[in-house]
Amino acid sequence: MSGQVVVRRGRPGYPGRLLELHDPPAALHCIGRLGLLDWTGPVLGTVGSRTAGEPGLALARRLCRAAAAAGALVVSGLALGIDAAAHDGALDAGEPTVAVLGCGADVAYPPRNRALYRRVTEEGLVVSEYPAGTEPAPWRFPARNRLIAALADVVLVVEARRRSGALITADHALDLGRDVLAVPGWPGFAGSAGVNALLKAGAGLIEDEVDLLGWLGLAAAAGPAPAAPDPQAGRVLDALRRGPAHPDQLATVLAMDAGPVSAAIARLELAGLVVRDESGCWIPLLGRGGGDAEPFLPPW
Repeated sequence: MSGQVVVRRGRPGYPGRLLELHDPPAALHCIGRLGLLDWTGPVLGTVGSRTAGEPGLALARRLCRAAAAAGALVVSGLALGIDAAAHDGALDAGEPTVAVLGCGADVAYPPRNRALYRRVTEEGLVVSEYPAGTEPAPWRFPARNRLIAALADVVLVVEARRRSGALITADHALDLGRDVLAVPGWPGFAGSAGVNALLKAGAGLIEDEVDLLGWLGLAAAAGPAPAAPDPQAGRVLDALRRGPAHPDQLATVLAMDAGPVSAAIARLELAGLVVRDESGCWIPLLGRGGGDAEPFLPPW
């Protein structure tokens, strides 16, 4: 990890985007790759629930991995949940990411994200408006959200309750004239209330990488599409692309024994192609299905 560097307002290296705020920080305390403050490509701010379910986390990770691989810089807040998934996605693509903290840049918070914090300081950049050693406090996190919004060209919200820090970030983004995007959520699920409210208010609807890269003006990075591990797993995956299902339902639809279905699901899960939702159904993580399959809609 490199030492901490202070970039002061009005001096070279200070991001011009932050000057659009009515209260830009007097200084940024930075650890990592300082040159990321001068990023010339699209910048994607990604926020969401700290208690997101696995489908939301997996989708955030996948969307940010695709965006980073295509040339966008992912910015988030290193919080539990969607923030961490966003940083993970960018790093998994072999690309840098920027974390904006609500404490000193030298304070790894929350402690559960200590390993992720180390990766970001080594491969990306951690920034804060607070001096070294500043401990986290509840009021500092809403304040840091304005920095995420200001640094971004586009802010994506994945899973958020009606009253959440993610919506504070979205409000800041709208005030700054940034585009706000949201992933639709299942009606009646509390974690969907915030994102669905954003969509009703006119936010851009994001279902998959194609939608997101279109908003960012980027083309998908070249690479082979993920394939099922074997023919049996392929049959199971094709069935799941047509709708969520329990293993016993899959066994009936595919005329397969329960054992091979369960084994195929295990192989697909290990390959990162499926995940279990809150109802216990298995769902694909592949965006839109091929052929005549209906578009995949996240069921949370």
